[in-house]
Amino acid sequence: MSNWTTQAPPPDPEVTNPDPIITVDDYAPIARRLLTPEAWDYYDGGGGDEITLRANCEAYRRIKLRPRVLVDIANCDLSTVVSGSRVSMPILIAPMAYHGLAHSEAEMASVEGARLAQTLMVSSINSSRTLEQIAAYRHGPLWQQLYFGPDRAATLNLVGRIERAGYQAIVLTVDRPVFGMRARDLRNRFKLPTGVRAANFGDADRSLDAICAATWEDLSWLINSTTLPVMVKGILTGEDASRAAEMGAAAIMVSNHGGRQLDSVNASIDSLKEVVLAVSGRCDVYCDGGIRRGTDVLKALAIGAKAVLVGRPILWGLAAEGAQGVARVLEILRQELRQAMMLAGRPTINDIDSSLIGGF
Repeated sequence: MSNWTTQAPPPDPEVTNPDPIITVDDYAPIARRLLTPEAWDYYDGGGGDEITLRANCEAYRRIKLRPRVLVDIANCDLSTVVSGSRVSMPILIAPMAYHGLAHSEAEMASVEGARLAQTLMVSSINSSRTLEQIAAYRHGPLWQQLYFGPDRAATLNLVGRIERAGYQAIVLTVDRPVFGMRARDLRNRFKLPTGVRAANFGDADRSLDAICAATWEDLSWLINSTTLPVMVKGILTGEDASRAAEMGAAAIMVSNHGGRQLDSVNASIDSLKEVVLAVSGRCDVYCDGGIRRGTDVLKALAIGAKAVLVGRPILWGLAAEGAQGVARVLEILRQELRQAMMLAGRPTINDIDSSLIGGF
């Protein structure tokens, strides 16, 4: 487990513009002004008609809470342990490609933001800095996302690099055998600009064209080929979750890739209960997609997630203020979650359970 000493900065009501930053959504228009239109669409867009992209946020609004009153909330504690790493709150940074599109310091700024917020980042294999550079810069727990390579030898080479760099876990994304139909990128004829590249592969276009098809046999092979815990990201059904747990997955991440792959699938939060029931305590379950408020985090925890992962808002904060913007996004969510827990009469993470959920 990692010990943390640096406290995250409090939210700043102003950020280089006259509009106050109150919620994480307030960073979106700032980021949009600062990014190129192509970069904004790459980050912001989804697959197909973007039905699932919109559903990820909208689904949380249907879920109602059942607060308890007259509870002693004097000592509210958000800290928890995720796969052996202690973090200050159950809010992690999701893996996202090419932070260099948002800020010149790229993933280095994002991992610094995670340090300031005393939480962890999952670094994308499609990063603008090498996994070794990112790992050398970190000051806390760090997980590495991975796709299967074109063959097992290529994948094993990446696994060896991840192990040697000191990452604590591998997060295998399994919902991208081929790219989803991302209309915004196609209309923009998107390609990485000069200065941003797929650093782990040595050329800018390799990951954009890669097909990452794999089978359950490949998952079993990977689990048995590394000393690191392997988490499986991109599962939306109980059947797949149960099978992954049986095969030794260290955790399941309920995710639809931020609505960027198959359109019209469930919002992640709508699949969470099914996955939690199917796993039945055999491994941790995490959830990403659509987290914008502390109440969203609270709802996911109540349904059974061990922690949530936040995506696009991190990039908004990164574009606006670099590492400080990343830390502020996380701090806003921390304060909102703390307030929600106190108002709900659930002062610690262990106090949050399914009885908090009304109907959805």
